[in-house]
Amino acid sequence: MAQRPARNVSGARHPNLAAAQRLCAQAFQRIQDAQRANEFDLGGHAQKAKELLDQANNELKQAAEAANKR
Repeated sequence: MAQRPARNVSGARHPNLAAAQRLCAQAFQRIQDAQRANEFDLGGHAQKAKELLDQANNELKQAAEAANKR
């Protein structure tokens, strides 16, 4: 099961990446809302979208870490 995307990128150091993380978290929440409204019957697509948001969020964190090394 996908985890709610963490918001672990510093907004002070990486405001754009932090904003992207916030949007991932918002999208994740809206998908959960849609699942509840539709009694979770969304053909597995909502769950897949949540997993992809979690993956995107992890990539954002790695991007911030890569930038920190420079």
